[in-house]
Amino acid sequence: MATAVEFGLDSFGDVTAGPDGDRVSYAQVIRNVVEEAVLADRLGIDAFGLGEHHRDDYAVSSPEIVLAAIAARTERIRLGTAVTVLSSDDPVRVYERFATLDALARGRAEIILGRGSFTESFPLFGYNLADYDRLFEEKAELMAELLTEDAVTWQGTVRAPLAKQHVYPKTDSGRIRTWIGVGGSPESVVRAARLGFPLVLAVIGGEPARFAPYVQLYHRALAEFGREPLPVAVHVPGFVADTDQEAADLLWPHARAMLDRIGAERGWPPMTRQRFDNDISNGAWHVGSAETVARKVARTIRVLGVQRIDLKYSAGTLPHEHLLETIERYAADVVPRVRKLLAAETTSTS
Repeated sequence: MATAVEFGLDSFGDVTAGPDGDRVSYAQVIRNVVEEAVLADRLGIDAFGLGEHHRDDYAVSSPEIVLAAIAARTERIRLGTAVTVLSSDDPVRVYERFATLDALARGRAEIILGRGSFTESFPLFGYNLADYDRLFEEKAELMAELLTEDAVTWQGTVRAPLAKQHVYPKTDSGRIRTWIGVGGSPESVVRAARLGFPLVLAVIGGEPARFAPYVQLYHRALAEFGREPLPVAVHVPGFVADTDQEAADLLWPHARAMLDRIGAERGWPPMTRQRFDNDISNGAWHVGSAETVARKVARTIRVLGVQRIDLKYSAGTLPHEHLLETIERYAADVVPRVRKLLAAETTSTS
């Protein structure tokens, strides 16, 4: 296990606070995201993902363009999304954009397909939320066909049919590495297995161990559909500072504002410091010193049996300087510690 695990970083391009406390411009946030990805590549991180959003607290609505800029300045890091909202996009255009990115990145492009936890893209692009499930189901099926890079014949209800249609450009490898992101729906887990996509679990609330049944369900479904084993990844929020207390104190005001805004939209109660600290100790947040975060990351990998973990290092208005520091600590201190912990565990059980 110690050599098989990949370590990634995710950002949504959260609109951050500047030195004066005011919001940074969208343009500057996007430039900062590129700088963060370049740093991650230089420090040896395996993957970098950008989420797609269409709301005023996030700057990245077109991840592929930002990833293309990153591709031109990096050498080895995988570049993907976290996630691409397939339901409100067109699968043919998604394939075309990522095949183009893959050419620029010399085979490093990835896609994580998802339905999205926010719904702003549906009215923005003229889709009905009543079709939420059908849109993703049909488009995911079409995407699976497009990724073969063969001629596609497909018919559904959400877009025009295709008859022996080739889509271009073709990739050098013959396939773009593509996952399906799931937030906790058994039906979505089974769909990913049925269509032959690797699985990404978004652990954004609650104890990571509660997602273990979804991993088990995925592996059972793969076997029942006669498919070979496929990797499972996990996406978790996190932040690294010199000490546990410093990490929690620095993150708290930015996380509270972000969570309270989302909570107000969804009918959740306001976040309290006690609940936040409990989420750090027992929930999804991987926050603290490098040693604390490493132990929690290793525990998450172990309990879920995943082959990759992506740390969502941005959180609301948390300033760019702290994001760079987290990336440095994650790469230099957290990842090596996790590898040692996993290697020691493997040795002790062999």
